[in-house]
Amino acid sequence: MTRRARAPAPPLSTEARILEAAEELFCSAGYTGVSARDVAERADVNKALVFYHYGSMRGLFEAVLERYYVAHTKGLADALAGGGSVRERMHRLVDAYLDFMTTHARYATLVQAQLSNPETHSLVEKSYEPLYRYIEAALLEVAPKEGRAAARQLFVTFSGAVINWCTYAPLLSRVLGSDPLKPPLLEERRAHVRWLVDLVLDALERPAGKRKRLT
Repeated sequence: MTRRARAPAPPLSTEARILEAAEELFCSAGYTGVSARDVAERADVNKALVFYHYGSMRGLFEAVLERYYVAHTKGLADALAGGGSVRERMHRLVDAYLDFMTTHARYATLVQAQLSNPETHSLVEKSYEPLYRYIEAALLEVAPKEGRAAARQLFVTFSGAVINWCTYAPLLSRVLGSDPLKPPLLEERRAHVRWLVDLVLDALERPAGKRKRLT
């Protein structure tokens, strides 16, 4: 039987081409290192179309961030949506987080670079807060609201354990002698973060009298 050739993907709209070009440029040069002319040339469009579709470079940057965080939140939501025990769902969450950040490491670097930039700080916060609230709500199923085992603390701890592995990848590859975003180091990291999750869950699942120190 002869296989049918796949139909070619439809060409991107002008708006989508601009967004794709902006994503590549922002992630490689940072927010302040990119001009509308740069984006227009990469997208092969007239510079006026950049402003027509996105209003300003700030609006374009916001659209890039929003797309990243929407995909980020969806990936984590899908991991938590399946059945299974809390431990199984938390393991899936770790896997989804690590897989997403591994393929979007340049985004994490871009976001971190904006934390000291007053001009874009509010844009990062606007996109980041819904993600934080969603994951915190999920963690509250197993963790207290306050104290050293608080859901908010677990979010920062586990997300940092994943994000730093990805953003430090260029340095780690030289220090460790292998690419941390590829096996076997990536799978070792996955096992490590899962292990941390298990340690926390083991502590939280102890009888109340034996875990007072955690809360």
